[in-house]
Amino acid sequence: MESPIPGRQHRIQSVVSETWGRGTVYDCDYDYDYDEETLDSKRSLVKGSRSKLSQKMSGLSELEICSEDTETVLKNRLPFLLSAFFATIFEDVLAQVWILENCNNSLKIQKMMADMDYLTAMKYNVRRNEVNDELVGVNAQNLNSVIFKIKKLDTDRKFLNNVMTATYLSLAQTHSFEPLSKCINSILELDEYRIQIAEEESKNKLIRKELSKQLRQQHNHIRTVLYDTDVTIDRLRTQVEDSVLYSEVRGRYIDNWQRARTEQHNQSIYDTEHKPASVIEYYKKRSDHEIRIHTEVDTLVSIAINEILQRIEEWMDKYDKDMEAIDLNIQRKKNDYQDTRERRKRLEETFDKHISQMKLWNDFKEEREKIRVYRAKMTKSAIIVQAWWRGLLVRLELGPFRPRKPKHVAKKKYEY
Repeated sequence: MESPIPGRQHRIQSVVSETWGRGTVYDCDYDYDYDEETLDSKRSLVKGSRSKLSQKMSGLSELEICSEDTETVLKNRLPFLLSAFFATIFEDVLAQVWILENCNNSLKIQKMMADMDYLTAMKYNVRRNEVNDELVGVNAQNLNSVIFKIKKLDTDRKFLNNVMTATYLSLAQTHSFEPLSKCINSILELDEYRIQIAEEESKNKLIRKELSKQLRQQHNHIRTVLYDTDVTIDRLRTQVEDSVLYSEVRGRYIDNWQRARTEQHNQSIYDTEHKPASVIEYYKKRSDHEIRIHTEVDTLVSIAINEILQRIEEWMDKYDKDMEAIDLNIQRKKNDYQDTRERRKRLEETFDKHISQMKLWNDFKEEREKIRVYRAKMTKSAIIVQAWWRGLLVRLELGPFRPRKPKHVAKKKYEY
């Protein structure tokens, strides 16, 4: 909402709230024709009324708001005159704030340079994050920067201007200080919340200190247990190394003993089974020879069967290809027949369309000839009527064909 222009008396005429924001229409009255004495008397009267209003304002109680059927009803409302006086005071405050904001050009330039990144992003429609973090862009190492102070000053001024404007509108519309009381309550709640956070921080510091102490004790205990565990692990590692050496020695002794016993048993078995083994080997070779011959015969039979099956598959493939070619030829002939039939239908439709167009064209030519004959007849009639009328005017010496009087007749009167 635009601030009122200083030097004028502003009164609210209407307030408009839409999706684009909220706007206020002021009714401006110019009072620049007063003399000095009148202005001094008005100033003294305003000062006296302000002092009285400030005394009455200190005794006002807070307004209680109750909701009934979703409509806000104010229990305690100021009188119209009192609310008008307060609204006048707020008008002066808003005018002074407006002057304070718009007279410091260097501060505006510094604020614009500080917000250059934001303004550039808004100009080129850069998409912003949905979650706006207030700590973004804040450098903890440079909190005393002038930029932060300028932003804080601008935020405070905007907050003051919004609160004063909302209170001014509430005084003008509902005769109450509801926005100002809400703002004060929110500030008090924020202070209470900060006090609560400070108390929680002190409690958390004590808890953190106690937990740090417990952590150190636990750390010392873990270090002690870890040292004892390392000693036990070293002792067990030494025992494992000794047991590995003992097991390797015993394993080599057992392997050599088993190898000797195996050679002994193999030799005794060979001596016992040498003759039967040669007979078994003979019959085994003979059986293998018969099995190989049988396998070769089966292979020849399988080759012959495979050749016959391959020829059958070739003939079946040829049959499938011939059938596909025949079906394709039938489909092509069918498509040609359908295309010819559709073309014949299109030609018939075109023929009918041409007949209708020719009929329309003949009708159009006849109508055009009638219009031309009628227009020529009317033109000829108009020319005849115009010629008759012009001849009538000439014969009767009417209109522009009226004879003019000679000018020398008037001059002869002055000769006498």
